[in-house]
Amino acid sequence: MLLENKVALITGASRGIGKSIATLFAKEGARVIIVATNEEKAKQTAEEIGASYRIADVSKKGEVDQLVANILAEYGSIDILVNNAGITRDGLLMKMSEKDYDDVLAVNLKSVYNTCQALTRPFLKARKGKIINISSVIGLMGNAGQTNYAASKAGMMGFSKSLALELGSRGINVNCIAPGFIETDMTNALTEEQKTAIMQKVPLQRLGRAEEIAAAALFLASAHSDYITGQTLTVDGGMVM
Repeated sequence: MLLENKVALITGASRGIGKSIATLFAKEGARVIIVATNEEKAKQTAEEIGASYRIADVSKKGEVDQLVANILAEYGSIDILVNNAGITRDGLLMKMSEKDYDDVLAVNLKSVYNTCQALTRPFLKARKGKIINISSVIGLMGNAGQTNYAASKAGMMGFSKSLALELGSRGINVNCIAPGFIETDMTNALTEEQKTAIMQKVPLQRLGRAEEIAAAALFLASAHSDYITGQTLTVDGGMVM
């Protein structure tokens, strides 16, 4: 098993891509800790895959600091951090409220600062660690009606490159995954016309599966990626080349 006895903290892991990552990591031997805001869904997912769960708002630094301290006290270490928590509040910029902009930046990007800062000292002390930030192709190419979301996802990539430079000498890897359009609750809500329009932009002519993002995350979490850092792995069926 690729992650045997590794402790993996995964945010936004009660459903969708996060749940798929948590499920695969658990199958590969990791001791998975799911972090979410919905206790019912988090508990259900944890029971399904044999993981534990914590309830926290990762956009709030105080909650994250306490979360990490509690996990370290219980488990002794955290080996893998996956930042997957994210929301959308779509709308054209001229009509976008300040709250919708701030909320997306807080959950999608400020959370990455919160979790990474809380774990930097433990990772440096251990001289190892894997940080995987789930970004999006929207951060690379933009999308009308998603200035807030695009800003948060592009920011995540720049953050990861800079942190990789800071931590690389201690054997800590920091990378991003940029999923394309993936079959999730969000894309299930699209009309057939919208899905057709999307697939015309995808050379592989289909939506991606959450399990395919999980496989990329497993690679970046495992020893197979020990010489990779500061990179963004695009998993999008060929949309961005």
